[in-house]
Amino acid sequence: MKLIIAYIRPEMLNAVKQALYAKEIYSLSVTNVLGSGRQKGFTETYRGVQMEVNLLKKVRLEIAVNDSFEPLAIEAIKTAGQTGNEGDGVIFVVELAKAMRIRTGEDGIL
Repeated sequence: MKLIIAYIRPEMLNAVKQALYAKEIYSLSVTNVLGSGRQKGFTETYRGVQMEVNLLKKVRLEIAVNDSFEPLAIEAIKTAGQTGNEGDGVIFVVELAKAMRIRTGEDGIL
């Protein structure tokens, strides 16, 4: 089992969800987050004062999948979330030791 953690642009969320659904991957968690990476933010003027905005809005996806679905999920996120510009995001894949359903106590549920 793998846990895929992806940070993407907020405006790409619907496209990524549709790409995942097309690959029959329906279980995911979505969180709005702030962060900085290679983009390093930007400066803007607000009421005549220069402000540096270095924490940018991103969306964090967490998807737990069986090993056979890992390449499908990664490909769906990469193709649907890519604009070709800096700040498109990043994907992490982590080995998932165990998954258990709380209601039934069922083990290895993926």
